[in-house]
Amino acid sequence: MTTETTDAPRRLHSDPGLPDRIFRTVARSGGGFVLAVMVLVGGFLLLRAWQALSQAGWSFLTTEAWEPDAGRFGIAAVIVGTILIALVAIAVAVPLATGAALYISEYAPPRLRKTLISTVDLMAAVPSVVYGLWGVFFLEESILPIARWIATYFGWIPLFRVDGADPSDPLAPPTIYTSSTFVAGLVVAMMVAPIICSIMREVFSQAPAGEREGAYALGATRWGMIRSVVLPFGKGGMIGGTMLGLGRALGETIAVYMVISQVFTVQWHILQTGTSSVSSLIALRYGEATTFGMSALMAAGFALFVMTLIVNFAASSIVARSRSGASSDA
Repeated sequence: MTTETTDAPRRLHSDPGLPDRIFRTVARSGGGFVLAVMVLVGGFLLLRAWQALSQAGWSFLTTEAWEPDAGRFGIAAVIVGTILIALVAIAVAVPLATGAALYISEYAPPRLRKTLISTVDLMAAVPSVVYGLWGVFFLEESILPIARWIATYFGWIPLFRVDGADPSDPLAPPTIYTSSTFVAGLVVAMMVAPIICSIMREVFSQAPAGEREGAYALGATRWGMIRSVVLPFGKGGMIGGTMLGLGRALGETIAVYMVISQVFTVQWHILQTGTSSVSSLIALRYGEATTFGMSALMAAGFALFVMTLIVNFAASSIVARSRSGASSDA
């Protein structure tokens, strides 16, 4: 009788060394600290907002008016305005940022490329109040003919309709097109486009050299190589950069506050004067708010915090799953 013995696999043990252990500890501590700060900020907002939320209940999400001291307040109007401004900004910023990123990474000469990269990075560092002043004193007046043209020829689309506008009257007052969602969205687009462009440019530049050379070897033109290699490779980064820009657009405050005319009704017509956003609401009512009014503002801030958090987490998840950053041995 023979006894069969199975050799147990040897357990491997690696000692990363003291420097690696220190680095891992510091990295984990930094990540934990960021999460702790985020939880503390959310907890603080929820604690301060609980008085208003407990009184308003679910009507806080469906009420358009903002009269906390009268017991009628909600974020339906300001949330819709915030989302519409952000969507207009993304619709303008993404094509602009994509074209700029492709030109910088694929077409620009090396010397000009460095200058353009520095210029885009500097645009991202410009204070929002500067963009707000630009929107108030230059863009709002310059964009009126375009807004009027869109309302004239595309007014049959509810989103572009302007109530009270008469396209056949050349002397109609232009103020009906000012301080609108469209103008605010364009200002925010100029603010988020550099951020989106920087992310896309970094992703496009990491497309594997082997796949680029393979596309050229098969007879592809430069645009054909971009379409078949660079864009598919950077798809995840493009989506992630767009969503990160959307997160920034949702929370923009000063520039939007300077441009819009605040109204507390759901305004679906993006070319018509009057809109609202959560951040501009807080900036507008913070100084005069009572104790209960401050709690209501904190509730609005908490809603914006949760919405931005969801967008940023979704963007991080998409970027992490993309193949951007892969390399080629060729």
